[in-house]
Amino acid sequence: MLAEAPGERLKTLRDILGLTQAQLAEVSGVTQPWISDVETGSRDATDDKLTQIATATGTPLTFFKVQPTSVPLDSLRFRKNSRARKTMTRRVHAVYGESFRVAETLFDAERYPTPSLPFAAGDENLDDKQIEQLAAETRESLRLAPTAPIPHLTRALERAGIAVAPLVLPDVEGEENIPVGHFGVSHWAGIGAAALVGYFPGQQGDRDRFTLAHEVGHLVLHTFRPRTQQAVAEDEANRFATALLVPVERATAMMSEALTLSDYARLKATWGVSIQALIMRAHTVGAIGDTRKNSLYVQLSAKGWRKQEPVTVGHEAPKLLWTLLSRRYGPRPYLPGSEDLAIHPTLLRSIAPTEPSAAAARPAPAATAEPALKVYNFRRR
Repeated sequence: MLAEAPGERLKTLRDILGLTQAQLAEVSGVTQPWISDVETGSRDATDDKLTQIATATGTPLTFFKVQPTSVPLDSLRFRKNSRARKTMTRRVHAVYGESFRVAETLFDAERYPTPSLPFAAGDENLDDKQIEQLAAETRESLRLAPTAPIPHLTRALERAGIAVAPLVLPDVEGEENIPVGHFGVSHWAGIGAAALVGYFPGQQGDRDRFTLAHEVGHLVLHTFRPRTQQAVAEDEANRFATALLVPVERATAMMSEALTLSDYARLKATWGVSIQALIMRAHTVGAIGDTRKNSLYVQLSAKGWRKQEPVTVGHEAPKLLWTLLSRRYGPRPYLPGSEDLAIHPTLLRSIAPTEPSAAAARPAPAATAEPALKVYNFRRR
């Protein structure tokens, strides 16, 4: 094991909180030159100064003495868009790294089974047939019906040993921040190792489900293909997500050129997938051509459905990390857990929520006779 590195931990804390050295100095009363010297290793940290910073930021002192995460952060895969800033991505790196460290610790302590997922290998780009096959194999590994809707994707992942965590970016007051342009992030080191899918909760449950499926795609498609170009990897993960959520056999059977937007809205209610993603799925499997796809997207824009679709899909609440945390620290685990696991308490509450949180404030999808998502607020325009 490496020696303690409080300077590295200090930089990690600043990334988590989104603070410059000058801002941390202002908040804590510790001088900026002292912070700079400790981070560069030209000065030893002292407990009194670290305690001062810990108290000011609401961080346990143990944070500065724990070993850093074993995750190679430059290998992380994200679901994000062009609005994501580099500085925010660095914060997400830090938050995810701490979350993974805690998840891995809890998995090891409770001897929780690690996931057994299929995986792609080699350096060649994957075609649709290969992605469809890997998505089908992933359903089998998750013990899901091969062609039915997935009532609760989060629970299926957790049963298979993949931790799912809603993430927030804490500030020095402990308030929650949602990073603009970022949707999800994930890492799996491979067979026998822990896996964590982190997501930033959105307004729509279908978006969160797609993010989870997209990140599982990264685990399956890119854990052993790390050199895949980012743009190619994102496209492959998007195709995998729709293939996992809407298997090809059902997609080809129920989709055609004749489907209207109202028909796609009904499919959304059953499959928990956005209308826009379903249209793209129909195009991918050859059920509709370019002309019909473009026409449907024009209609979506005209109705204002690009930004706000009809049919509300319920949010899914994770519970695996809470279960492992409460087993170890009891029914009120946050205070002892924060100290022992050396993590900012706001972040611990985020990744292991006790009740449906802001990420899951509305009811979770409910199953009917045929596993299908409950319909909320269906409306036509």
